[in-house]
Amino acid sequence: MSFPRQQARTRRFSLGVPRAFQISPDGRRVTFLRGRHGLDPATCLWLLDLDSGRERVVADPRELGRTDEDLPPEERARRERLRETGGGVVSYTVDDGLTRAAFTLSGRLYHVDLVGDGATARELPVTGPVVDPVIDPRGEAVAYVSGGAIHVVTIADGNVRTLTGPEGEGVTWGLAEFIAAEEMGRYRGMWWAPDGSALLAARVDDSPVARWHIGDPAHPETAPQVMAYPAAGTANAEVRLAVLPLGESTEGPAKPAWIDWDREALPYLVTAGWTTGPDGTPTVVFTAQSRDQRSMTVFSADPATGLVFDLLSEDDDTWVEIMPGVPAFTAGGDLVWIGARGEDRERHLYVAGRAVEGRGHYVRGLVDVDGGLLLYSGSVAGSPGDVGLWLLDVTEGGALPVEFPGASTGGVHSGRLRGGTLVLQRRDLENDGVRTVAIREAASETRRSVTPIDSFAETPDLPAPRVRMWAAGERRIPSALLLPSWYESGSGPLPVLMDPYGGPHAQRVLRARGAYLTSQWFAEQGFAVLVADGRGTPGIGLEWEQAISGDLASAVLEDQVAALHDAAARSEDLDLDRVAIRGWSFGGYLAALAVLRRPDVFHAAVAGAPVTDWRLYDTHYTERYLGLPQERPDAYAASSLLGDAPNLRRPLMLIHGLADDNVAFAHSQRLSSALLAAGRPHTVLPLSGITHMPTEESTAENLLLLQVEFLREALRGEGSGS
Repeated sequence: MSFPRQQARTRRFSLGVPRAFQISPDGRRVTFLRGRHGLDPATCLWLLDLDSGRERVVADPRELGRTDEDLPPEERARRERLRETGGGVVSYTVDDGLTRAAFTLSGRLYHVDLVGDGATARELPVTGPVVDPVIDPRGEAVAYVSGGAIHVVTIADGNVRTLTGPEGEGVTWGLAEFIAAEEMGRYRGMWWAPDGSALLAARVDDSPVARWHIGDPAHPETAPQVMAYPAAGTANAEVRLAVLPLGESTEGPAKPAWIDWDREALPYLVTAGWTTGPDGTPTVVFTAQSRDQRSMTVFSADPATGLVFDLLSEDDDTWVEIMPGVPAFTAGGDLVWIGARGEDRERHLYVAGRAVEGRGHYVRGLVDVDGGLLLYSGSVAGSPGDVGLWLLDVTEGGALPVEFPGASTGGVHSGRLRGGTLVLQRRDLENDGVRTVAIREAASETRRSVTPIDSFAETPDLPAPRVRMWAAGERRIPSALLLPSWYESGSGPLPVLMDPYGGPHAQRVLRARGAYLTSQWFAEQGFAVLVADGRGTPGIGLEWEQAISGDLASAVLEDQVAALHDAAARSEDLDLDRVAIRGWSFGGYLAALAVLRRPDVFHAAVAGAPVTDWRLYDTHYTERYLGLPQERPDAYAASSLLGDAPNLRRPLMLIHGLADDNVAFAHSQRLSSALLAAGRPHTVLPLSGITHMPTEESTAENLLLLQVEFLREALRGEGSGS
């Protein structure tokens, strides 16, 4: 099997990798999702007993007879926002004691007991397609969304109660709106109270949002998909919060206790949930952000009265970044936060207003709180390609790095912590794929025990990536160079292929083999592949990230050019007369930008799903960097590609899915129209039925092959001054 076909069939080698871990309060049991092998798209739910080391499947879609993917539209949209490419049990929810789990298959609702050996998953008798179920903390009932309304089913007797009735077109309860899921990392719209007495729910009214129509010309008999898409400068959905008390009644809608804050000043609902007060009383906690994203406030609210109190505010003249995992609370009730409050203008981890993380750490997010023990993610200054975890005891102070047993330093780590047990995953340059262990008594150096959790992922049919990493140029741009395995240095320069993402919220230069598989495959086709993370990408610092404020084009392109020239100065293996660039999404924007504005440097480009006109991209992302288009038209014009169309004199291929509801096909269509009007030849490859990330097997495979042929042909005439 060729590498492109293998990568497509294994969903980028994600099938068979354990993920989505949950840990019991005593740290003795762990649940997770994993297929039965590396080509198995029907993901199963597994349970691991750490006392015995025994794993078993507790829910298998095949045994339940639900291997089809007949998904309701809301679930398809939710998976698109999550970039979920698997099938079977793709997500699940557990009670506080890890005694019961709930999940959906093809819109049907199931539950399974996690205590005892003989439990099997059973379908709950609910009507209508089920979306995003949430089990209550006691494991007695499941809340779910169907038809835009919230329902609760009691597991024991199957009784179903509708808490919120449907309110007509445009209004939904219990689901995250597009902006929350696509840009803010909030994928849920309802949360159980800790004692199971009530639900906190989001009510979303997207009737003010403009309607876009996503059609497929290959199927003219099919009506276009109509979606609410809030483009930059236009109206967002209106989001409110309410507590829905269950009370003694088992029938009829709940009377909502509305939680109101200044939604005109802070319209974005960023996070929501509950905490328990010192007296054991459940309290609502939520975070809201201003439209210009320069202010964010953490609120608490009385669930009975809806009375709201400010807990903390964060302000920044450029923007306040939404940080994963916060707000959170220690067992003692102290607020945990990540913010840029010190004189050094960098983000720190705060507990009760006091900075607590180790010096010199770039803080990436709070992973978990286990009593008074915090698990956070970050990088040591100067090593942005390494992502580490630290354990911090808030009573004793001092952050201790988490080390993967038997591994060298460096690598990319993730994890979960509860009941003293740490589930730790590691990706590095020395090994394929992901390694996973569960560590009991993780905070103790003497009592800890380690249990491996196997990955069944396929091994790439590809030579191990030859990655050379360094900091390029005066700005010390994180860079990585990959050469063909068969190439001997000094045997003649290679054409260069730059392979960046280059934008906010994503790094490509990581100390993990899996980050370079596609790049190494391109290298095997005869390219020197260069990957660079310029200004705007995470991992360096706040000033580095905010350097793109007001201009999404100049700094990111300058840094790609600087990294290229630095690489050529370090190696005679690069032919600067034959330089191509490829990328997807923001990387596609950057690739097209490169040949349009720097044809003296870049001789060909492949731009996949590129943003070409930022007025067509969503509010929360675009306005963070460029502001409102009505107020800053010059910033939008400077970052747009459409005005550069007459400048094209290099080969450019545009690839775009016709069903893309994130970066609409209109982006590539408008650039193509501008190029045609200017008489500039180019190539457009429309993908029928494909959304933002192509996952269909033959499409994903052939896209790589077609890109290689296009780039080879485009660079064939270069190298002689042409």
